[in-house]
Amino acid sequence: MAFRTSIYKTPDELRLMVAPGLATLASLDAVREAIRPGVTTLELDSVADAAIRGLGGRSNFQMVPGYRHTICASVNENVVHGIPDDRPLAPGDIVSIDSGADVGGWSGDSAMTIVVPGARPEVSAPRQHLSDVTEASLWHGIARLATAKHLNEVGAAIEEYIDSEGEFGILTDYIGHGIGRSMHEDPPVYNYRVRAKGPSVRPGLVVAIEPMVTSGGIDTLTLDDDWTVATADGSMSAHWEHSVAVHAGGIWVLTAADGGASKLAPLGVRPVPIS
Repeated sequence: MAFRTSIYKTPDELRLMVAPGLATLASLDAVREAIRPGVTTLELDSVADAAIRGLGGRSNFQMVPGYRHTICASVNENVVHGIPDDRPLAPGDIVSIDSGADVGGWSGDSAMTIVVPGARPEVSAPRQHLSDVTEASLWHGIARLATAKHLNEVGAAIEEYIDSEGEFGILTDYIGHGIGRSMHEDPPVYNYRVRAKGPSVRPGLVVAIEPMVTSGGIDTLTLDDDWTVATADGSMSAHWEHSVAVHAGGIWVLTAADGGASKLAPLGVRPVPIS
């Protein structure tokens, strides 16, 4: 049997990717409603799992060999791949939640960062600013995708925005990716400028764009659990991600309820639903 290896999906395949995107969105919305001081990331994991199953999906994180949770939950200096545990969250913790759903053999992938409420402003404000800059850089990257000729223009737009906001570190060891039948596919999606142009941006391209930004350096280490990636200098971190489809009518953010319309409008981009 021959397998198609193109990074570009057909119109029918793009339509099949809408449902897993919405299931992924539902899991993050459920976590957003549940997160508060005293809740554990294991409890948030259960909330996310119920939301995905309620829409007929299953966690694609649980399909990764050796990983049994629905989400990755990374707190404070932990950047990505954090394993949910029973430590209660405290006011001021900055928490990134990464989630993904499989529906009908197609994947969605998205992440958000939340500062747990209740801390003193001198603690929470810089962490919220870090999260806001990271999220805004993601939307600048998505907006560039709408007009880009080549994929690596996205990383240039992300880096350009972050640099305009102050001194931050953009992780280079961890990047975005294509998405489709598998959660992680080609092509790589950089969050910074690279020399290569990357593949052409044309209908059928579906990518997960996910800047990971720190308040300090970009060096990381993997903890003893062999999953959690933390900043080497102990600086705080943020992570935002969306799965985005390019189709004949334009772009559509698969993991946003409005396809990204509210965030992209200020950037001069109008997303178009996949028909």
